[in-house]
Amino acid sequence: MIQLQKFQKFIACAMLGLITSWMVSCSTGNVNTNTQQTASGTANIEFWTMQLQPQFTNYFQSLIANFETQNPGIKVNWVDVPWAAMENKILTAVSAKTPPDVVNLNPDFASQLAGRNAWLDLDTKVPQEARSSYLPNIWKASTLNGKSFGVPWYLTTRLTIYNTDLLKQAGISKPPATYAELAQAAQQIKDKTGKYAFFVTFVPQDSGEVLQSFVQMGATLVDTEGKAAFNSPQGKAAFQYWVDLYKKGLLPKEALTQGHRHAIDLYQSGETAFLASGPEFLKTITTNAPKVAQASAIAPQLTGDTGKKNVAVMNIVVPRDTKQPDAAVKFALFVTNDENQLAFAKAANVLPSTTKALADSYFKDIPADASTVEKARVVSAQQLQQAEILTPALKDIKKLQKAIYDNLQAAMLGEKTVDKAVEDAAQEWNSR
Repeated sequence: MIQLQKFQKFIACAMLGLITSWMVSCSTGNVNTNTQQTASGTANIEFWTMQLQPQFTNYFQSLIANFETQNPGIKVNWVDVPWAAMENKILTAVSAKTPPDVVNLNPDFASQLAGRNAWLDLDTKVPQEARSSYLPNIWKASTLNGKSFGVPWYLTTRLTIYNTDLLKQAGISKPPATYAELAQAAQQIKDKTGKYAFFVTFVPQDSGEVLQSFVQMGATLVDTEGKAAFNSPQGKAAFQYWVDLYKKGLLPKEALTQGHRHAIDLYQSGETAFLASGPEFLKTITTNAPKVAQASAIAPQLTGDTGKKNVAVMNIVVPRDTKQPDAAVKFALFVTNDENQLAFAKAANVLPSTTKALADSYFKDIPADASTVEKARVVSAQQLQQAEILTPALKDIKKLQKAIYDNLQAAMLGEKTVDKAVEDAAQEWNSR
């Protein structure tokens, strides 16, 4: 979303994916200097977002002006942080106890710091009436050990963007709906066109799409005690699925070394038939590859036998060390209320996380001559009925992804059997 696949690196980042590190300029003097109560009694709060300037500068300037008009005792200083810099920057600020007051993150990364007690416990700050306005499954994405550490903001669900010309060349009449159908289509596309059906990354630090596929195929990643649960028939079957695709030459070899961004590049160049991505990337494809865009259509997200579909979430957290907790929470709820979520969803081509905003006709009705982007919006919104966060909220979720991806790679390269790879991945996670 606004590079949400990048957000699934984590997310990507997600998503779509992606991202070099800024270092320590936020450790003391120049960060959070406005997080104080002035002599006049005005509460100054600092709000960090991720790479939303300059595209949404006007939106946020108007949003903040409206909030300050309605809350004359609060002033908001907006700081937009480059995507690649956010993790290091917020880690440094939190460690130095000089954090901003309101921060835009994603649940995967935010949960890592929630495990260190970095965020305000919102169960004590958000009234039940306000909390009940958000989609229940989406609210759960920002909980850890039964405590709420974030407020949901904007969402995206993956779609299958596909090249109708390549499918026609391969003699395929409709896009696959399941991973099993995808494997069949991949073989047919390779045989008839010499091209790959799709690209997915097995780089441990990149997209969690493969990890999510395990859950869609019926595997449980961890049990209630946090121990590995994927050393099971379903987990082994998921391992085998990806290993078979690679060994049959149906996945590009660079799947082991390139991130999700490569999936977009390959699709835009006409080298792959399918792209699993958020609808926000349709405009990117139109700009970068108009001929491919003209041949592109959309279908629902791929899934497994479970029928589960993934949703990517952006949330807003309030650091525990904020000097203005009440003002910060008030602003977080204002940014994510029904009216403002609907306005931002329209501006950014994403989905809102409140029930009322999602019920708007904008996400249901499209004209007869609807564009691919308009159709994608409705399909994305419809998917939210089955969508959920597929990976568990764990403070070290990336370690789980690394254990699985590293051992998947070993099995793909023939260095381990699938059974051994699954066993080693489980052992690595349990002994971390």
